[in-house]
Amino acid sequence: MTTFVDRVELHVAAGNGGHGCASVHREKFKPLGGPDGGNGGRGGDVILVVDQAITTLLDYHHSPHRKATNGQPGAGDNRSGKDGQDLVLTVPDGTVVLDKDGNVLADLVGQGTTFVAGQGGRGGLGNAALSSARRKAPGFALLGEPGEARDIVLELKTVADVALVGYPSAGKSSLISVLSAAKPKIADYPFTTLVPNLGVVTAGSTVYTIADVPGLIPGASQGRGLGLEFLRHVERCSVLVHVLDTATLESDRDPVTDLDIIEEELRQYGGLEDRPRIVVLNKVDIPDGQDLAEMIRPDLEDRGYQVFEVSAVARMGLKELSFALAGIVGEARAAKPQEEATRIVIRPKAVDDAGFTVVYDEAEEVYRVRGEKPERWVRQTDFNNDEAVGYLADRLNRLGVEDRLMKAGARAGDGVAIGSLENAVVFDWEPSMMAGAEMLGRRGEDHRLEAPRPAAQRRRDRDAERDDAQREYDEFDPF
Repeated sequence: MTTFVDRVELHVAAGNGGHGCASVHREKFKPLGGPDGGNGGRGGDVILVVDQAITTLLDYHHSPHRKATNGQPGAGDNRSGKDGQDLVLTVPDGTVVLDKDGNVLADLVGQGTTFVAGQGGRGGLGNAALSSARRKAPGFALLGEPGEARDIVLELKTVADVALVGYPSAGKSSLISVLSAAKPKIADYPFTTLVPNLGVVTAGSTVYTIADVPGLIPGASQGRGLGLEFLRHVERCSVLVHVLDTATLESDRDPVTDLDIIEEELRQYGGLEDRPRIVVLNKVDIPDGQDLAEMIRPDLEDRGYQVFEVSAVARMGLKELSFALAGIVGEARAAKPQEEATRIVIRPKAVDDAGFTVVYDEAEEVYRVRGEKPERWVRQTDFNNDEAVGYLADRLNRLGVEDRLMKAGARAGDGVAIGSLENAVVFDWEPSMMAGAEMLGRRGEDHRLEAPRPAAQRRRDRDAERDDAQREYDEFDPF
């Protein structure tokens, strides 16, 4: 059974916003008390949060589809819908979030670090919120926006100060078990370690973490063995420790060749050239291992490596190695730039930024309107309600979409698409819609809610209407 997973594909869907409500207040002796439709609730977000108690992505391997709750629709009597509940997903420290194309969206390091993987949809406004002096009793409400849905990839990169690398059965798991309190599975056969092991080491006043990476073999950076699965776990380490087996029973291997092969794999993987290296000659408690270590040590030191002779079984040379690693880790921490306090960056929009673009799509033969506001307004419109469509026309006209279409060369009958290629609303454009939008702006007015006109005003209006009718009759000449 799989117990460790460090890469998963996760399908997240934020909650949809609740629809607004179109309602008119009614009570005894007040049959038309005005609009009282409430707003819809906001959809829940999908939020990733770092929890250092979590060490694997196993839960998401078994359940890759996660969805937040939807916002509730509004109701009459000015009752707003309940907001959807955010879905909080805990991930291990060191999780990298990527999109389906491999672009990094977030690098989550540190307890409590958060990332909103899916934004909940906005709730639609009810007709009470849409009422104004011009539109006193709207007969429509705005729809809630759909929540953001996307596929993301989670990759775990172990957050450790020291990484132990080397051939299978070189003694990495044994070494980490005696340097720290970690209890990895240890056996005398290749690929005993199938998952990275992490331990905490205390050397004087320095506390650091150490990880052993499952055995690398030639071709690991191209996918052979287990190397490609776990090479990412050495990316965050401050120092790399080559664990070389000086008592190997394989006749075609020797420690120096093992070192060269592992270094070549690290070079092909890339990004690790600046990490300091230490060489550990393990299993020197065996006579042949001690002799081989004394033979190759001068060659390794000539290459610039700091070399330690140790035995994990006999616990030889461990203290010197532990304090040496603590010194290197301390220097790396001191050289690391201090994290700056959170800065608020203000990027004002350009003076000529209209918030949308109009581009002619030759392939589809339509004028495509793209922009946050127009696309959001389209998503919120109930196209089965003529009054709601008129309200959309008003908003687009005030934003300047009509003017921009005319400047782009649009003519009567040309296709106009608002939105992306996959999800767009397409209609035939008519220049007269510009004037029509202004006329539609008076939709929703209810003259029964207006104050009655004085008697003198009513008489003057009747006299004016009678005079206009008489004048039209006198001017009419059928011959």
